[in-house]
Amino acid sequence: MYYNDGWTQAQIAQKLGVSRPVISKLLQRAKDEGIVKIYIKDESVHTVGLERKLEQYFDLADAVVVPNNGLSAERAKREVGQAGASYISNNMKDVKSIGISWGETLANLVQEYPFERKEDITVVPLEGGMGVKQVQIHANQLANELAKKLQSTCAYLYAPAIVETEELKQRLMGMEDIQTVLEIGRNVDVALIGIGNPFDDSTLLRLGYLQENDLAQLRDVGAIGDIGFRFFDQNGKPINDSLNTKVIGITLEEFKGIKKVIAVVEGEHKVASILGALQGKFIDVLITDELTANAIIKNIT
Repeated sequence: MYYNDGWTQAQIAQKLGVSRPVISKLLQRAKDEGIVKIYIKDESVHTVGLERKLEQYFDLADAVVVPNNGLSAERAKREVGQAGASYISNNMKDVKSIGISWGETLANLVQEYPFERKEDITVVPLEGGMGVKQVQIHANQLANELAKKLQSTCAYLYAPAIVETEELKQRLMGMEDIQTVLEIGRNVDVALIGIGNPFDDSTLLRLGYLQENDLAQLRDVGAIGDIGFRFFDQNGKPINDSLNTKVIGITLEEFKGIKKVIAVVEGEHKVASILGALQGKFIDVLITDELTANAIIKNIT
């Protein structure tokens, strides 16, 4: 009543038959426990201008640029995640299904997402899991945590993101449970994704899911970035390398069929990767930080 409907504390107290101080204490408790989070969007003229340029040049439905203001990379990642959480929470009309990929910035988004009651929404991972390292950033885990925030239901993709052989992939893809979850993923109303750079500060490399010989192979075929373990070149053209044939998850072409794909990305080291994804038309909404947005604009002007 207070935040959503604009009621005063006195009006709420009268409605519920308690004193106004009781309402005040309950509202403060809601903040303390994280049920209510206050998000202040610092819209400078500069960041608004960057948003408009990104929208117009790349024909995006929306762009959100978060001011850096001297923030550390870790804090900037959190701020971008928070901006993503706010954007999604405010754009949930007619959304019945959400697909989510993996990564640290998406983990920040889920952590910052407010508690809501959206029981009719289904959350689904867009690719398989990644073993036992940093489980908190895996797609299954993020889908589960977001579903908790929404008080909704969640599907799980019980398969690795990358398997050892193409034959094993085909066997797993033939399983009904895996087919069902991937089909839900292909038809979600909204997809939340990150964008990776395999060569610079790569989470995949750091966690051991890519090896040096993989990087050499990716360089040879012109890879510039990835979405959900699916690599593409500087023009946004999907790369059909040996890794791609072993991935269990949504393909880049299938991403294009999703109604709204929201990329939540932080870091100047990902500029070339973001540009490739934009050229490939995989993204409808871009949420990023000011330094990254500036670097993108410089690359196109």
